[in-house]
Amino acid sequence: MIITKDYKMGDAILHDPKILTVLTRFNVKLGFGDETIEQICVKNNINVDFFLELANTFHDENYFTENKLKSFSLQLIVSYLINSHKIYVGNKIPEIEELINTLKYDNEQDAKNIIVLKKFFSGYKDELINHIKHEELNVYPYILELEIGLKNKKVSETFFERMLVYSASDYRDEHSDVELKLFDLKNIIIKYLPPPINFEKCNVILNKLFKLDEDLKNHSKLEERILVPNAIKIEAELKKLKSENKIDFI
Repeated sequence: MIITKDYKMGDAILHDPKILTVLTRFNVKLGFGDETIEQICVKNNINVDFFLELANTFHDENYFTENKLKSFSLQLIVSYLINSHKIYVGNKIPEIEELINTLKYDNEQDAKNIIVLKKFFSGYKDELINHIKHEELNVYPYILELEIGLKNKKVSETFFERMLVYSASDYRDEHSDVELKLFDLKNIIIKYLPPPINFEKCNVILNKLFKLDEDLKNHSKLEERILVPNAIKIEAELKKLKSENKIDFI
């Protein structure tokens, strides 16, 4: 099923709760009544076509329309990605960490496994946060400046020189893969962690880790297959304008 703008938002969520994941990125609160997706988007100043592409991507793992997604502005995509970062750092990671901290064992030997798990998760958290900081402090501002430069046909000489040294393709090559560490974390819990006293919490933790993993994969897909290729394309266009003396330097 493809979700369209005429679907009632409440019905769409009842059909697939994963749409809530997208809504949180746009700070949309519940209480939709019988309003359609289009009506909710208009009311909240959301690009309805962009919302539908994201909602369908979460709804169906095989749905990913690169041509449509590449038609949206980089500013729109980056804003969504930053809002996703806030959810990861402010909600999802703390929730999982708090659950891990509540695991208990009735003997000292098994309790040591919790210490190992906590250290492993702490390492994963640090790696994810550092990755996010790098994107928000370095990568995203660079990409947004590319878009503005092409729109105005005007960039600073310093920025253009930087573009010749550092390209969005470098970011793609160095894109930190935190998915592998998340896989290892799930593997530890499933295969090697002895059942704690409150073993049902392990299932809760695993469910949250699987949901986070799926979320991050959609996030990375948007960066690697949409954001970066568009940025590389703009870099080429700016270089072409420079060779034709059709760009101003400030």
